[in-house]
Amino acid sequence: MNKKRVLLVEDDPNLGAILEDYLSLKGKFEVTLCTDGDEGLKAFTSKDFDICILDVMMPKKDGLSLGKDIRKINSTIPIIFATAKGMLEDKAEAFGLGGDDYITKPFRIEELLLRINALLKRVTNQESSQEEKAKTFNIGEYVFDYQSQVISRGEEQQKLSTKEAELLRLLCLKMNDVLTREEALLQIWHDDNYFNGRSMDVFLSKLRKYLREDPKVEIINVHGKGYKLLVSS
Repeated sequence: MNKKRVLLVEDDPNLGAILEDYLSLKGKFEVTLCTDGDEGLKAFTSKDFDICILDVMMPKKDGLSLGKDIRKINSTIPIIFATAKGMLEDKAEAFGLGGDDYITKPFRIEELLLRINALLKRVTNQESSQEEKAKTFNIGEYVFDYQSQVISRGEEQQKLSTKEAELLRLLCLKMNDVLTREEALLQIWHDDNYFNGRSMDVFLSKLRKYLREDPKVEIINVHGKGYKLLVSS
């Protein structure tokens, strides 16, 4: 199972180290620790994260400003603000900036872990609900019906195998965004070993062939990451 990735931005080196160790060991998270807002923003723009924990009072760029910048880049990622300040105005500003939760120092680390897990579970449930609704996809001139495993273009139809349909569905759910190789292998084959990877490459070649009549549709390799279904307007 993939570890959830946590961006932890905390300027207190002792607290930061304690939180990083606890979340890594007890929470089984992959934690990136930054000590100021500028460093945190740089990390956020260079890696993918599942949740952010931001201290409010920090040098260079405070946590609220950082949260605002993160929201401009990603409008849905869960953000927890942490601070020694318990004033109502700070909480109101944090939630106004799109914060999902607010925890006041000193706090029990176990409580923070519970809040993180609750937010991640909520996001997962929302994504599952959205994915369940997505059964038909428009791909340029094509229509892909996932349930019947058919790609249509006008009167032309192409029946897909189960693996082809599952792979195309994942690409559609991430349309114009990167579908990582690991994510595709684990979701479809439940194992990201070399042989499954080679098998997936064959299915990708077939999908490219099925979609080749529309020049605005392309499945590209993203070096070192995975694949992207590009559909231009």
